[in-house]
Amino acid sequence: MKKILFCFGTRPEAIKMAPLIEEGLNRGHDVKVCITGQHRDMIIPFLEFFQIKVDYSLDIMRENQTLSSLTSNLLSKIEIVLKDFQPELVFVQGDTTSTFTCALAAFYQKIDVVHIEAGLRTGDIYSPFPEEGNRRLVTPIAKYLFAPTEESRANLLEEGVTENVVVTGNTSIDTLRKTITKIRSGQLNDSLRERYKDINFKKKIVLVTVHRRENHGQPLIQICNAIKELASSREDIEFVIPVHLNPNVKECIHASLEQFDNVHLYKPLEYIDFSWLMYMSYLIMTDSGGVQEEGPYFEKPILVMRENTERPEGVSEGVSKLIGSDSKLIINEVNKLFDSCEYYSSFSKNKNPYGDGFASEKVFDYLG
Repeated sequence: MKKILFCFGTRPEAIKMAPLIEEGLNRGHDVKVCITGQHRDMIIPFLEFFQIKVDYSLDIMRENQTLSSLTSNLLSKIEIVLKDFQPELVFVQGDTTSTFTCALAAFYQKIDVVHIEAGLRTGDIYSPFPEEGNRRLVTPIAKYLFAPTEESRANLLEEGVTENVVVTGNTSIDTLRKTITKIRSGQLNDSLRERYKDINFKKKIVLVTVHRRENHGQPLIQICNAIKELASSREDIEFVIPVHLNPNVKECIHASLEQFDNVHLYKPLEYIDFSWLMYMSYLIMTDSGGVQEEGPYFEKPILVMRENTERPEGVSEGVSKLIGSDSKLIINEVNKLFDSCEYYSSFSKNKNPYGDGFASEKVFDYLG
């Protein structure tokens, strides 16, 4: 039995940590969960759905805080948790500021760090910012590096990291597999359909998520212009857009799109709702890293509205396409996917490169 601390702050981290926490408990380890506080209100309902108990809640968010103040505040608070629990392993996931800071705090206490989703790279340290820098900084601190794909593993080997590098697939697929199983086996499907009865499911659903810093400003305006044109010109589309709470995103999207009857703008959705909407969608437009991994599970085309991606496997395998934020290109791609069955089906013919839904078991098989 090992003493294991799971540290995370955002909902995407929680989604990818949940099956690992469950697996650790199932194998008899002494597991504690620490949430740092970025997405607390969004995380708690998700953790309750998976019956995960929070042992430490740090509540670090402050209005208008900088990355520096966030990092220093978290570093001092996580130190208290580490000294209280004294874990043998600290699990961190991905590339958030919580990921980097919790790994650094563990390193200062000479505690072994387990990095889940290691090895992702864009090659540009400022894109995405600060995520690319965070994940690069965690690499030399971590003792165990679980890469989601062979390409991620190759990135680490290229940097000279050779010990304890293991390809597992992405744990988000584990969570998605379990979630969809629960939806299909119970009454959730009917209740979700009732909850979103304003959406005309007889039409084809285009699910859109956009929030990244590099799309703020003119790129987001271009994306909204494309959606406006498509919503106006196509009667067979229903756009569904969970709107990020960042004012730079929220104000632009509402000003551009709230007047359209076939554009449905929602507050950020709970994980269960969003997973179901991916399941119900015809195609997905996104700048999210997590959605790039999860969408192919449903064999839906993924249009990635970014200039580059740290998840190139989806592009190379043909389950997603990198299109940036240019309005004309977005419009052309969506029209082509609606008008050409052959083009649409070409996305679903390819294997999901992000895993088989059993990554968590592979992680603990290796750790013993």
